[in-house]
Amino acid sequence: MSSARTLPIWTLDRISDGFRPGLPPSADVVVVGAGVAGLTTACRLAQDGRDVCVVDREGIGQGESSRTTAHLASALDDRFYHLAHWHGAEGARRAAESHAAAIDWIERLAMSADDDCGFRRVPGYLFSYDGKTDRLEKELGAARDAGLEVSFEAGIPQLPNLGPALRFENQARIDMGRYLRILAETCRASGVKFCLDEIAEATGGDSPTVVSAAGTRLPAAAVVIATDVPFHERFAVHTKQAAYRTYVVAGPVDEGALPDALIWDDGDPYHYIRLLDTADGKWVIVGGEDHKTGQDHDPKAFVRLQEWAREKLPGVHSFTHAWSGQIIEPADGLAFIGADAGGEENLYVITGDSGNGITHGTLGGLLIADLIAGRDNAWATLYDPKRKLLRASGDWIRENTNVALQYRDWVESGDIARPEELAPGEGAVVRHGMHRIAVYRKGDGDFAAFSAQCPHLGCAVRWSPQEKSWDCPCHGSRFDAQTGAVLNGPANAPLQPSAWPLEDRGPD
Repeated sequence: MSSARTLPIWTLDRISDGFRPGLPPSADVVVVGAGVAGLTTACRLAQDGRDVCVVDREGIGQGESSRTTAHLASALDDRFYHLAHWHGAEGARRAAESHAAAIDWIERLAMSADDDCGFRRVPGYLFSYDGKTDRLEKELGAARDAGLEVSFEAGIPQLPNLGPALRFENQARIDMGRYLRILAETCRASGVKFCLDEIAEATGGDSPTVVSAAGTRLPAAAVVIATDVPFHERFAVHTKQAAYRTYVVAGPVDEGALPDALIWDDGDPYHYIRLLDTADGKWVIVGGEDHKTGQDHDPKAFVRLQEWAREKLPGVHSFTHAWSGQIIEPADGLAFIGADAGGEENLYVITGDSGNGITHGTLGGLLIADLIAGRDNAWATLYDPKRKLLRASGDWIRENTNVALQYRDWVESGDIARPEELAPGEGAVVRHGMHRIAVYRKGDGDFAAFSAQCPHLGCAVRWSPQEKSWDCPCHGSRFDAQTGAVLNGPANAPLQPSAWPLEDRGPD
């Protein structure tokens, strides 16, 4: 199943043809996850001559890689003055350099395809959400120090209403569906095996192994976890990053009404804009309205996003697509890529996209391939999952305090008193004696009910009206409303079914 109910604009038809069920008897390297990070890792390792197996429970691009807006930016949206504070001036330069290298790698692969995957080099514009220029001026100096080609502009072409902006050269956009296809084809041509299975355990050490949900074991020389968030451990990385939902709408735009550029503001939450070439002309993709997963759900998020787009962007009249995605925000703005934070040898992770998932995932694949091959990589220390967050300790404390506060749900009343109050297609948490039960009313009026306890670390899940899912407010695990199956980790087990309210609803 897809990681969400809403459907993104990218076409992924038949992209997973060639997946074999189950696991092979052996492999040099097992890559868990068939998104951009996993496929790039597999591609590079196979080109090094490794026997690589990619394992995914759903197929290629069925997770967050298909829910991206595919902004390819070295002008990172965490602000370079923050990155310089957290990682030093050299760290900020390495961050810009690594994302630029990722864009270059994507460009070379895209241009090898017959249709170029819709790859276009475009400028990027950062504008002030409130018209003030002090933050832009601060970022201008920091971005230049990091090596970016950036200038201060009086306005964005065709969008004078957005005010002054910073212009960044050599950013890019791509059609994500077409790119995933060429990336998968390149993997296959390099000898990568694709297997359809759910991995329940992954270990490193002297005998790296993955174990399927059915108990099948696959030994390897190395294991790479590229599943958006690691599922094999509970604490080491998850306390350093937080999960957010972001919302996206897309639809046709009048020809020539908008500049072909990446455009974003510095609000919190911020908005981001790009164009897409389709058979029917140009379309606009607009994102924003971010919030922590499982917290502050607003059923009008898509409506507000459409209203903002119509107010700010000329030539936009209607929207045909709306979807959401999961963003993993590290406390210090950069992904965790490298040897497992728990210290197990021959076990590697790629996580913490920070809203730049396609470039972070790509550079992650390049970096992991170098680490496994024993090659030096100038980015390794910057992205090390074991790095300390000393200069970002304030953000770390705020996020983990927020997590701790979510456990108070267990002593509060439910969302509603009785399941019968739910309309078909709605869900709510109902208190039943000492228990909190996540109840969903199906279209036929029947109920699907589960313990509200998240299997990861025991937080109580909450209802998401946009995606019809149960979302954990602590670390962002998400579960299907009808089956309780995991949609997003770090949980690696489903919600536990509850017989109530199908059983007698008398007192305990």
